[in-house]
Amino acid sequence: MASKNEMNQMMKQVQQMQADMMATQEKLAAETVEASVGGGVVKAVVTGSGTLESITIDPGAVDPDDVEMLQDLIVAAVNEGLRMAQELQAQSFGGITNALGGLGGGLGGLLGG
Repeated sequence: MASKNEMNQMMKQVQQMQADMMATQEKLAAETVEASVGGGVVKAVVTGSGTLESITIDPGAVDPDDVEMLQDLIVAAVNEGLRMAQELQAQSFGGITNALGGLGGGLGGLLGG
């Protein structure tokens, strides 16, 4: 069983991690990534929290006889933007999740595991 002092230290670490996570989430919401496909004819801007901000389409990419290709490019740009946002999230939260792993052993003892 963890001592009262150890439990207090763990609680402080958990509170700090919560504060770090909130700050990271706010930072991610303010950051953006831009994905470009088709040689730059379609661009998608996505926030670090995964919200699609904008789509830019080069007018030359608009072919009324081939709307399907434009649709495919839009889907590809959005998917790439979301993938980039997920990478940004993983990088941003990496230190916090590593700290959770280190704390896990202590929590297991606290929980009687």
